[in-house]
Amino acid sequence: MSRGVPVTVTTRHGRRRASSGASFEPVMGYARAVRTGAVIAVSGTVGMNADGSYPTGIGAQTRRALTIIRTALAALGGRPEDVIRTRMFVTDVSRWRDVAEIHGEMFADIRPATTIVEVTRLIDPEALIEIEADAIVPSRRRRPRSRARRGRRPRSAAAS
Repeated sequence: MSRGVPVTVTTRHGRRRASSGASFEPVMGYARAVRTGAVIAVSGTVGMNADGSYPTGIGAQTRRALTIIRTALAALGGRPEDVIRTRMFVTDVSRWRDVAEIHGEMFADIRPATTIVEVTRLIDPEALIEIEADAIVPSRRRRPRSRARRGRRPRSAAAS
């Protein structure tokens, strides 16, 4: 998948779920993201590299977390423009501008509802940020063919 983010998709109980292979997933019994119908919910995602290390700094961790989120969304048929809400939990809210810059790169024109909250700590002491995302994937219907293309003459306005 994208930039060292391995994602596997399975279907169970009528839901599609994406797993990023994080060690916490089987222990806590959750999936990176779950899709039911048009809704995709992405679990809290830290900016951990595939090898278990963390990038240096909250900006780099934010970028990595958003890369993982983008990959999970794509695996379930979603795109960044489908995101309607993000929630960011940071261990140092004074670094919010670093987070905002990276979040803004991905969502500048999308503008989902968002929240940033300072927490005492996250599950891993090296993690500086955790991000959740919710998306609604619109139905992507094919455009209906015009009557003329189907071999029918269009009705005139007078005939209506």
